[in-house]
Amino acid sequence: MTEHPTYGQRSSTYVRPDVSDYVIATRRLRKVYRTRRLGTIVAVEDLDLAVPAGGVHGFLGPNGSGKTTTIRMLLGLAAATRGEMTLFGEPVPSGLPRVMSRVGAVVEQPKFLPGFTGRTNLSLLARVAGVPRQRVDEVLERVDLRERADDRYKGYSLGMRQRLAIAATLLKSPDLLILDEPSNGLDPQGIRDIRDMIGALGSSGVTVLLSSHILAEVEQVCDSVTIVQRGRLVTSGRVANVVGGQAATVLRVGVGDLDAAQRVLVGNGLEVSRVNGQLMVEGANDPADVTRLLAAHDLFVTELTPVRPDLESVFLSLTSDSGIGA
Repeated sequence: MTEHPTYGQRSSTYVRPDVSDYVIATRRLRKVYRTRRLGTIVAVEDLDLAVPAGGVHGFLGPNGSGKTTTIRMLLGLAAATRGEMTLFGEPVPSGLPRVMSRVGAVVEQPKFLPGFTGRTNLSLLARVAGVPRQRVDEVLERVDLRERADDRYKGYSLGMRQRLAIAATLLKSPDLLILDEPSNGLDPQGIRDIRDMIGALGSSGVTVLLSSHILAEVEQVCDSVTIVQRGRLVTSGRVANVVGGQAATVLRVGVGDLDAAQRVLVGNGLEVSRVNGQLMVEGANDPADVTRLLAAHDLFVTELTPVRPDLESVFLSLTSDSGIGA
């Protein structure tokens, strides 16, 4: 996947992305709703979203952070208050007729006919879209529904219904697939099935924008990620860079005398907590400093391991700032 520049947290060197360089791009995107009861609601504020071609890009944020509103604007289902949007370099909404044949999206649960089989539902959609009938079997195979294709839709589990919805978007062989919270309400097995399928689609050359609030799901399947909170961009980049570049270094330290070791480390300005009979140490510039401090007091470590941060810890750290909120 093409590496894109870091354009997450604002700084004096911040450069907004060129909207023509990406499969999906927004620039200074803003959406304001006005209601009688709540007044003015800013759902999306000054959002720059840039999704490079190929792979899976996570669009991550808690419920109510503006993800679905952004997707609806990209698809022409809602009008932006201000800003620029492009799909495949074409401006949205004016250029949508030229690119929508390349886009598949699952934003809301599709209305399949409950008394018809999964295969029949897809066949009807294929006929309307002018897609060859053999394409139905191909997409059923791709979403692992061939064995249940002749069962009635009303007997499908929620996970199977989600897979059929994705199959429907794949009928026209899209270059871009937009999925809004596809794992909502699924059991662990259903979540894993959807995750595996999304990963396979991204590996096949389809660009996938995966909107989710499930941190583990995004970390396991996505190549890159954009984190939003209250409609604003928090950070964006490759998952490994976001995780590695944001979290503080933490060392897991095993030592015989925990009390004495903690006193020594705290006395030297380090932050220390205990987890499962070990010390978690923050603030050391070099792991060797911890070893040296303890050895000077005849305390010898049995384990010294850097703790790999995960996307959850980074997300919580980034979205807990008072200026952004949780």
